[in-house]
Amino acid sequence: MSGYIRAAFLVRKALIDEEWRAGEEVVGVITLVYDHHQRQLQDKLTAIQHDHHDRIVSATHVYMGHHNCLEVIIVKGEAREIREMADLLKAAKGVKSGELTAASTGRKL
Repeated sequence: MSGYIRAAFLVRKALIDEEWRAGEEVVGVITLVYDHHQRQLQDKLTAIQHDHHDRIVSATHVYMGHHNCLEVIIVKGEAREIREMADLLKAAKGVKSGELTAASTGRKL
């Protein structure tokens, strides 16, 4: 990656990080990989998403084999609330991998 491209990437990332720190309306993606055989996990993940339904733009569920599922949740809302929901989902017993990817609404970029 050239120095110019890297610098542009770092500037954009700093602007996105500032949006999230400022608590503004943000967008992001929560990615989860979990074992669907884990007792009551699917119900727990669904309940958390229903509790935060006003922040969910879209959700996609992908079957990755006999045991594992991938859930991709596109979210929009106040940064604090998005982080809270992501933390609840990622902390659920049986979630093997969880990540919140911060993005920008594009208003300030």
